[in-house]
Amino acid sequence: QVQLVESGGGLVQAGGSLRLSCVASGSIFTINTMGWYRQVPGKQREFVASIITRGSTNYADSVKGRFTISRDNAESTVWLQMNGLKSEDTAVYYCNLKQSRIWDYNYWGQGTQVTVSS
Repeated sequence: QVQLVESGGGLVQAGGSLRLSCVASGSIFTINTMGWYRQVPGKQREFVASIITRGSTNYADSVKGRFTISRDNAESTVWLQMNGLKSEDTAVYYCNLKQSRIWDYNYWGQGTQVTVSS
């Protein structure tokens, strides 16, 4: 089992910045993908960014050039640096960890609220 704990959400004005953190603990495999998703009420959860153990990253088109994902494998921590925030970035942000060993495992954090005021 894996536990994910997010922090760093809050209220920020449009154009501002926030940094989200997620610490993973438990049975973490050497190779995994950590990422961030977001969800607003009434809509499906959507992909934001991901990073694999070796460091390759992937971003949603809506955040490319504004958000940066990074990780520390030794600390099992992933960060999401969000710059140039827009009102449409307002959502609950969820940390995610995917790993496979015979079976696929998919874990979620409890979510952290990000609110961008215009």
